[in-house]
Amino acid sequence: MTEVQFYDQVEDQKLRFAVIITKTEGHWVFCKHRERSTLEVPGGHREPGEDILTTARRELYEETGATDFIIEPVCVYSVTAPWNFDGRETFGMLFYADVKTFDQELHSEIERIVIQDELPDAWTYPDIQPYLMQEVQKRRLKARPVP
Repeated sequence: MTEVQFYDQVEDQKLRFAVIITKTEGHWVFCKHRERSTLEVPGGHREPGEDILTTARRELYEETGATDFIIEPVCVYSVTAPWNFDGRETFGMLFYADVKTFDQELHSEIERIVIQDELPDAWTYPDIQPYLMQEVQKRRLKARPVP
């Protein structure tokens, strides 16, 4: 069974991934990998020597072509699953980005980006990514209450 948890912070060296929940002009932005038929949110592994914000910016650009955007950290997440890292809890930073402009070409294994109002029916990581989406929506609504 996969378990997803959320934290306000952990030690920086534990952060191995950055996932970026992304919108443009009020619409969700998803990635379609060349080798999969499902959709996913942008994100990926932290490179040696990179701070986690740099990872998030790099992955957002590589996977969506975003060139002009605002990005903010939301919280730390963790995943514990028998199929993932020998069942050990792994940590990542969850970000939110609002993209103003995209490059015309993508620079990664992503075939195309999909911009839509609804969430996907077919997620690449269905036991993880919908929970990340929900947490960003919950925390952003709490941080910006509607009058």
